[in-house]
Amino acid sequence: MSVSESPLKPLRPAGPRDSSRAGSMGHVGLQKGQQTKAAIVDAALGLATQIGLEGLSIGALAEVMRMSKSGVFAHFGSREELQISVIREYFARFEEEVFYPALNEPKGLPRVQALFGNWMKRVAVELQSGCIFISGAVEFDDRPGPVRDALATSVQTWLAAMNRAVVQAKEVGHLRADADERQITFEIHGLILALHYEARFLKTPGSMERTLRAFQSILARYGSDATLAPATPSAVLKKSAARPPRAASSSHSSSV
Repeated sequence: MSVSESPLKPLRPAGPRDSSRAGSMGHVGLQKGQQTKAAIVDAALGLATQIGLEGLSIGALAEVMRMSKSGVFAHFGSREELQISVIREYFARFEEEVFYPALNEPKGLPRVQALFGNWMKRVAVELQSGCIFISGAVEFDDRPGPVRDALATSVQTWLAAMNRAVVQAKEVGHLRADADERQITFEIHGLILALHYEARFLKTPGSMERTLRAFQSILARYGSDATLAPATPSAVLKKSAARPPRAASSSHSSSV
């Protein structure tokens, strides 16, 4: 149990005059605990992008935060819970940057293009810092357990959102009636994975441009005759960059 979840026990029973004050102090304590935990997760996320989830340790994080190991441990209870908290935070930021802004676009290819454009913008940053979804898959692909489950669930949720956008594009007539929505989603995901490998590992020049051209090729192959001419690769990124982030909501990525 984390500190922020632990019940606060007053030193003496609160009387009629100080019960509200005790409640207020308890709220402040909980709020401070939550803020401290959020700061730890933020620092852990920064470390994980550099050394991977497997490289995270309570000791290394305590050193970065200038806290005691017991102080960091009290907020999570285990290294595994720390790793899962980092995955959840990473996914929340991914949704905020990639998914929510795309909802400003109408259903159909405009939304699919916005999702891909936002995704590409994030990849452009991750080529320098690294992607936890990809590095985590390498670290935990053959290691069953809660950390692997958290990683897989995050990726599956995002791919379900992309697939839903593709399905809607077909429903509004932007894609051919015989188009295989899951195949399209598979190909789009494959482009992102190839981009990470080519640009980050092999340092292949022009990888971003090739990925954008490949995406437009997918739209051209599966697009219906009634579909408007797709945006050029540069326009996809430019349009996405102009969209302000949508405020966080309770909507889930699987329901685009």
